[in-house]
Amino acid sequence: MEPESPVRLAPTLLGPCSRWPAEHGETIRQIIERAGNKWAVLVVSSLQGGHLRYTDLLRSIPGISQRMLTHTLRQLQRDGLITRTPHAEVPPRVEYALTDLGATLLNAITILIDWAGNHHDEIQENRSRFDNAGATSEVAVPTR
Repeated sequence: MEPESPVRLAPTLLGPCSRWPAEHGETIRQIIERAGNKWAVLVVSSLQGGHLRYTDLLRSIPGISQRMLTHTLRQLQRDGLITRTPHAEVPPRVEYALTDLGATLLNAITILIDWAGNHHDEIQENRSRFDNAGATSEVAVPTR
């Protein structure tokens, strides 16, 4: 009779994804990646007032290139967060707007933006303190 091989159990995950089935993990990661993308956050927040044309979006988001705006809009449309409505006019006109699903993301984004605004000064002070400590300083790693 052969000895039984020890059974190894996977560690129990206690992180934020532990509430969802394992097969949701990849999609959850992708959605968080999209929702956390700075350009997606700025596009969604720019659309909170209603429909905007492409050029108006481009002007409302400092630093975004046409290529990146187009890419971001396509991703958001694919996820069902925005709609793209072309109008048969000369010159052509296309408007973008949040879907109901996109509006629910806007709530989370607004909380994040407000948090960043409320803690701006403290974060800037921490950055300055860290930068002034010198690039050779070790970052303290908390121990348990």
